[in-house]
Amino acid sequence: MNPELKALIHPDANLEGVDLQNQDLSRASLKDASLRSANLEGTELFLADLRGANLRDASLDGAELSHANLQSANLEDASLACADLSYAKLQYAILPGADLRSAKLGSAELQQSNLENANLEDADLRGANLQGANLRGANLRGANLKNAKLKDAGLVGADLKDANLCAADLDSSRLQCANLRDANLEGANLENADLRGADLRGARLEGAKLKNADLRYANLTGARDADLTGRHLKR
Repeated sequence: MNPELKALIHPDANLEGVDLQNQDLSRASLKDASLRSANLEGTELFLADLRGANLRDASLDGAELSHANLQSANLEDASLACADLSYAKLQYAILPGADLRSAKLGSAELQQSNLENANLEDADLRGANLQGANLRGANLRGANLKNAKLKDAGLVGADLKDANLCAADLDSSRLQCANLRDANLEGANLENADLRGADLRGARLEGAKLKNADLRYANLTGARDADLTGRHLKR
């Protein structure tokens, strides 16, 4: 990092609209900084401290954010396509409308985050913790959520077509009117889940736990290996 740039990087910094494309900001301390509409495409932010930072409308396509701390950061409408957020801390982060297509979020901490209407198509969320997260209306088509923790998550109206939810924990999740067509739910925990009006056509449900799941008005046409004989199902 050159001296001029280094002088700009500090907590509470005002970097709105600044072009930081392809810079190396690894381990940078930018807590509560304002980076609204900043250009951070391809920027190295490994282990960066961005707690409470304002990154609204920022461009972070292809950025390296693995292990970064983004707790309570504002990323509303930010572009993070193909960004690497593996093992990142995103608890309570604000991400409505964010573009996270093909982003790497493996083992990321996203508890209580707001991802309403976010685009997570083809994102890698294997082992991610999304407990209590708001994913209402989110696009998760083709996303890999294998072993993800989604207990108490809000997925009302979310698009999970072709998503991999194998062994995911969806206990008490809200999936009303969600699109789960052709999704892989093998071994998933759907106990106490609200699936009213969900589209489960062609979904793979072998070994899925459905105790006390609410499947009223759900479309299960062609659903494979689903055990719907239990007396605990609400239909």
